[in-house]
Amino acid sequence: MSKLKLTGKELRTIGFPEGPVISVAMNVMQKKYKHQKKEDVMELLQKILAAPVEYENDAVLGLIAEQLLPKKEVDGAEISLNQNGIAFNVFGQEHIEEGAMHQMYQAAKLPISVAGALMPDAHSGYGLPIGGVLATENAVIPYGVGVDIGCRMCLSLFDINPKELVDKENYFAREINEATLFGSGQQFDHAENHEVMENELFFQLPLLKKLHGRVWKQLGSSGSGNHFAEFGVVEIAEKDAVLGVEAGNYVGFLTHSGSRALGANIANHYTKIAISKRRLPQEAKNLAWLNLDEEEGMEYWLAMNLAGDYASACHHVIHAKIAKQLGRKPMTMVENHHNFAWKEKWEGKDVIVHRKGATPAGKDVLGIIPGSMTADGFIVKGKGESAAVNSASHGAGRKMSRTRAIASVTDKQFKDELKKFGVKLLGGGLDESPFAYKDINVVMQSQKALVDVVGKFTPKIVKMDGAKHRSWKKDKREVLAGE
Repeated sequence: MSKLKLTGKELRTIGFPEGPVISVAMNVMQKKYKHQKKEDVMELLQKILAAPVEYENDAVLGLIAEQLLPKKEVDGAEISLNQNGIAFNVFGQEHIEEGAMHQMYQAAKLPISVAGALMPDAHSGYGLPIGGVLATENAVIPYGVGVDIGCRMCLSLFDINPKELVDKENYFAREINEATLFGSGQQFDHAENHEVMENELFFQLPLLKKLHGRVWKQLGSSGSGNHFAEFGVVEIAEKDAVLGVEAGNYVGFLTHSGSRALGANIANHYTKIAISKRRLPQEAKNLAWLNLDEEEGMEYWLAMNLAGDYASACHHVIHAKIAKQLGRKPMTMVENHHNFAWKEKWEGKDVIVHRKGATPAGKDVLGIIPGSMTADGFIVKGKGESAAVNSASHGAGRKMSRTRAIASVTDKQFKDELKKFGVKLLGGGLDESPFAYKDINVVMQSQKALVDVVGKFTPKIVKMDGAKHRSWKKDKREVLAGE
């Protein structure tokens, strides 16, 4: 195998800034990863660029991360955590790993924390756990939102007999393949037109201005990790006044993805600023916040909302392509963010509600909670449960890390499972196999007090990133999509 060779131009292309970091990155990767595939190395470099704080303690990759982090801490005393944090409710606690519980306890001790909850699909993340909900006073935590800002679900419902998914399987598979691109860093040759790209922030904030061309060419793409596009059968048992669809079986087109390079760069940039401004104990470092009455906090808030609008536009571009090819207008669309922060009222108080891997579930608010590539997903209607800060889970939740899934699931087991459920998979890998996820039915049972189920989605044709996934040496190097 030939040795790895990198160029400064290649690193700049994926977003590395001018400066010593380029030569450091080239030297580290060519020396320590010299026998790895170039595509794997470039993907790892993108992850370090997106979230360097996760790699700063790594013996090898920390050399690169150090160059991307602030060079000095702000003067002043370290901010102390409250000895007794705010109380928070946990749903499905018996199914939640200790690491996620510990992270939520840390978040509950922040002096800005007002209310919190942990969803039944929760697992460890960076900063706030995935499945964590935290309400704060006049402050936003970039890592309380996550790296993939605006990661979301979108479902189009078509009045088509689901039998066609079997009879015309190749047709529907082709339409998914042509509707979007999957994979880290993927871009279209020709950019789609959409008003979101004309937002004035792209021309006012230097960070966004330099990203404009790249993210425009990513508009309508879907990323990697647990992101997907799939056709399936939607079953509506009885008509719901809010959903407004008659009882019956329909064809559904469901997508899951976020804001791509735009969100990752915003998260990275403002996390560095937050960490430099708020000196927290090491174990809570990734929970650093920005106040909404300071310039950086206002900037992040505007940029975060733009990333959310961009993520929504990506889904709408994909769904418009599918609708055009099917020659049908959707009967309805259901969509929701699950990596975002909202200004809301909680017990009469103005708060910022972070939902990192959690679905908004205010009274009569519709949302989508997916299972896995073989498990049912659900159209839900929120009950507005204050104990959950008006939230629900964002999916089944992982029970295996990517590394463990790759190591413990065989190709035969994977293929047999797909065959058992009659699912045609386009792309995908062992790291996203159904065995890596919790039982969605157990998760839904744990949140009966939070949402009503108004429809069920059963996957039949699933498209995911087709890249070969390597097994990183340490789980802590993993940056899960949806984070």
